[in-house]
Formats: sequence, C-alpha cells, structure tokens
Amino acid sequence: MDDQNKNLILATVLSLVVIMVWFVLFPPPEPVVDPNAPAVTQTDAPNAATPPSAVYVAAKPAAAEAAAAQAAPRLTVDTPELAGSISLVGARLDDLKLKAYRETIDPQSETVRLLAPVGQENAYYALSGWGPAGDLDYADVPGANTEWRPAGGGTLAPGNPVKLTWANDKGLAFVREISVDEAFMFTVTDTVTNTGGAEARLFPYGIVAQHGKPTDLENFFVSHEGVVARADGTLTETKYDDVADLPLVEREGAKAEVVEAATDGWIGFASKYWMTVLVPEQGKPFTSVTKYVASADIYQTEVRQPVVAIAPGASVTNATRIFAGAKEWEAIRAYQNDGAVTGEGQPIPGFIDVIDWGWFFFLTKPIFQVLHWLHGVIGNMGLAIIALTFVLKLIVLPLAYKSYVSMARMKELQPEMEALKERAGEDKQMLQREMMKLYKDKKVNPAAGCLPILIQIPIFFSLYKVIFVTIELRQAPFFGWLQDLSAPDPSSLFNLFGLLPWDAPAQGSIMALIFIGVLPILLGITMWLQQKLNPAPTDPVQQQVFAWMPWIFMFMLGGFASGLVLYWITNNTITFIQQYLIMRSHGHKPDIFGNIKSGFKKKPVAVEKAPAKGAKPGKK
Repeated sequence: MDDQNKNLILATVLSLVVIMVWFVLFPPPEPVVDPNAPAVTQTDAPNAATPPSAVYVAAKPAAAEAAAAQAAPRLTVDTPELAGSISLVGARLDDLKLKAYRETIDPQSETVRLLAPVGQENAYYALSGWGPAGDLDYADVPGANTEWRPAGGGTLAPGNPVKLTWANDKGLAFVREISVDEAFMFTVTDTVTNTGGAEARLFPYGIVAQHGKPTDLENFFVSHEGVVARADGTLTETKYDDVADLPLVEREGAKAEVVEAATDGWIGFASKYWMTVLVPEQGKPFTSVTKYVASADIYQTEVRQPVVAIAPGASVTNATRIFAGAKEWEAIRAYQNDGAVTGEGQPIPGFIDVIDWGWFFFLTKPIFQVLHWLHGVIGNMGLAIIALTFVLKLIVLPLAYKSYVSMARMKELQPEMEALKERAGEDKQMLQREMMKLYKDKKVNPAAGCLPILIQIPIFFSLYKVIFVTIELRQAPFFGWLQDLSAPDPSSLFNLFGLLPWDAPAQGSIMALIFIGVLPILLGITMWLQQKLNPAPTDPVQQQVFAWMPWIFMFMLGGFASGLVLYWITNNTITFIQQYLIMRSHGHKPDIFGNIKSGFKKKPVAVEKAPAKGAKPGKK
C-alpha cells in the first residue's frame, strides 16, 4: 500500500470518526412551571449608588389568580411581524405570535407563538417595574401586579405608541410609554415625577420570565437553548439545566448568578430560532441576573439599573428595550450597527452573537453572510447553497490544485516505487529512506492527498451549523419535493419516492435512516464515481475500505439536513471535474469505465498446484 493511499484512508477514517463523535453527544432534559409574577422583597441600603440587593421571587398563583391574570384588560399589538396583546396588569408583554412563521411547512398550520400569559402552559413574558429604595416600599411603586391605566394610543403599532399611567399616594406619578418598530424591538420608556415634598429613591428593573423549561426544546448540543447574555464585551451562554444548577444566593432568595456590567450588555432567553432579550441603555452600568426559582420552577433573567434620587418637583426618565421575535440576521445586525432596523438609534454592541455561531464562528459568520447575499441575488436557497459551494471551492482551489497535482505525480512515481520495494526487499528502513529521497528529488509531498479532506472537515461542520441554527434556512424551499432545506430529504425508498400508495417512514425513525431518499443516494453515487477516477488499490483490506465508504456515508448522512447533503453532492461533483481535468493536464487519462468494470470482476481464487509426476505426496 503506497503512502498516498495510506494517508487518504487515514484522513477519511479520521473525518468519519470526527463526524460520528460530533453527532453522538446529546444533552439531557429537566423540569416544568407555573407562577404569577415577581413579588419583590428587598434589603435596603439608602445611600447605595447601585441598586440594593433585590429578591424577585414568584410564587405559584392560585387558580383564581391565574384566571384573573388572563381576564385582565389588554392592549392590542399589531405590527407587520407581530400580533398579540399587552396585559395592563404589570404592563406585561405576554401574548405574542410571529406572523411570518408557521409551526410546519403546511401554510394552514398555526403561526409560531413566542410569549404566553400566566395561566397558560409554559407561561413566558417580559415586564418592567420599579424597585423601592430609601423610605419607599413595594406598595409605593408599580410592580408585576399593578393595574395600569391607558392614557392614549389604542393599538400598539409602529409609529403608534401607547401610554399608561399610575400614581401612588406619596406624590409619585408614573407614566409608561411603550413603542414598537417594524421588526421585533419594543421600547419601554418610564418617566417618574415627584410631586411630593420629600426626595424619592427607586430603581428600574426589567424581567423575562419562563415558567418551566420549554416543552419544544430540541436538546441537541449543536444549538444553544437557554440564557444568552453579554456584559462588558463578554458573551455568556447558559443552558436551562445549568441555570437550575446555579448556587443558591441568599440575598436573591433563589439559585442565581449576578454580574455587574459597567458599559454595555443585554440578557434574555434564546432558542434555536426565537429569543426574548432585555437591552438596557448602553454606556451605563447595570446589574445582570440569571435566576432559577426552584419552588415555582421559574427561569428568570433580570436587568437592574442604578438607584435614582428624585427631588421634589423633579422627574427622571429611563428606557429599556425588549427584543421579542425571530433571530433574523438582517434585523439583528441592524440593531447592532445602527440601533434600529430603519433610521438610527442606540447601537447594541455584540448583538449579532445572540445567533449561536459555535466554535467555528470565524467560518460560520462569513459563510452565512455569503450564503445570505447569494440568496438575495438568486432568490432560491438551494441554488444559493450550490453557488456557495462553487465559491468555497474557488477559494481553496490553489491549495486543492497543489494537492491534486501532487497526487498525479505520485501516480507517475508508481513504477519507481515498485522498483524500490523490490530492491529493498524486507529492509523496511532502507525502503523508507529511499522513498523519502525519491519524494525529495521529485518534489512530491506524499501527505498532499489529505489536504482536500482536511480542509473539507471544518467547512462541512461550519455549513452544518449555519443550516441548523439560522432561521433563514428554516423551511427554505428548493424545488419539487424539497420544501425545507433545514430538514432531511422527505423522499424514501420505502414507497419508491412516492410512487407507491403509502407514506414514507417518519423523520428521525430507524426506518427513515434505512429507507433513505433521493439526495443521500445521489451523494453515495457521486462519492463512488469520485473513487473511480483511480484504479482500485491492490491491497485487499484497502479495497474493502474504499468499496464500502461511499455507501456508509450515504446512510450516515441520510438523516442530515437536505441543504447540507445538497452541498456535499455539489462539492463531490466539482471535485470530480477538478481532479479529472488536472490528471488529464498531467498526461494521465483516467479510465473511469475501466476502473468501474474492474471493481465488478471477481478476484481469482488461488488453486493449489497438482504435484509433479513421480513426486510423493507430502514431500517436496
């Protein structure tokens, strides 16, 4: 077995092992939920420059309280992207659907629900409030159960904010204005006016609460689901299980992690495609809190801002933004760069990292950007993936060219290599020494054949990540039966690709992995044809490895996203053409049909020679 083929087999087996290990790791699941809202208690430090320690602990609501929460008066939310309502109890953003996204590719399926009010399964909502400091207590500030009064605006829509009011009996008047843009960003602007005779001290906070772990979690390690936060340039991702395992913090009254941020940051919950994130004013200090209330099974993220002192006759204004919607790259990038999807606002540093780019972020980000641009130009995501494959092959062409040239030269050296083996006989050291000298004299790198495969591994993983986590690939159609490039090929051998009158096996089942679709079969064929550019190796073990490899990959990748399999087929086809042309340019014409025929020939069976005439049996 020559060194080139050894290296090729080694690289291929290693890549196979890496892929299999990479897809074997699955994370575990956890608990469920049900409360009303943060009932706040606090240890006060009257002269604190930052918010005193606050404990937001939600108790499980009684059935009557849950019913009252659902019966609370509401304001309608209606934007190009969102539909829902805001409860006037706590001014909670707790009822939100995404108009442009459906649960399945069926156009009649339900639109995706992002937020749900208390009393419904997996309640999930955002709210804002004020924490008391100094001589104030919680009865003096609007909190989670305060019923606000509408003061104008009607339906919340872009360009049409709503205004809410509430006042206490100590001369503090609270005005809350809620606005929303054309995409997914809400802005809650709170103004407090002190008409009393004494200074008032209080601090604003925002909360996103998730009652129980979401039931639709994929629990797949490739994408992050849980808390996502940034503080002073540091990104933190915490899965739900890890939130539940946080240490108990006495001052918080729950398992918690408290982080002080000096300049920038945000915090909230993110799933693969959706998120709800609190964004305080950037450039100012705030406290970021991740919390799990075990007694009520609530996951909670908070933003607390510094205590403000309001003199008699003065007022103070605070603004907090809440992103509630789909993780659309263009919208998120606009918020990061310009602070708004249209016009200008306060930029949100690092906001693009709410999308889980993974370890290969230096590849996944540019790969997605190119794919997104190609999709905008072409208008079809499948064709954009094919075009992206051409772009990637063009980028690595110089390296691939050197590799293929080296492989072609290795073939030219085959006669000399065979002569060396005969001369060296059983002297392995001499053979190795002479081979190295031959490689050096002929300027051939025996490891060059591995390069295309080694380059392919990080690109494959990065593209897999892009297809798996970006919402732009979700339910993206190609042609014909391929209507969701983020899902496996739905066609199946089981019903002869729809020709027989019964359904294909359910996706993810063992039967679906056995009775694969059209794309995986095309993948196996392109890998097999690529092999046939070269004669079968003489070593029987090597022959078996090469013979089975395309079909193993065919079944192994059959359950992968069809967009990824489409990329692999295109990549194999381009590689085949490249190798063929390079080999022809170096005077070696591949005998593809001859190699195919030889692969089907039966190996000659060794027959024991009959003993010579006169020879006695058993004697030589």
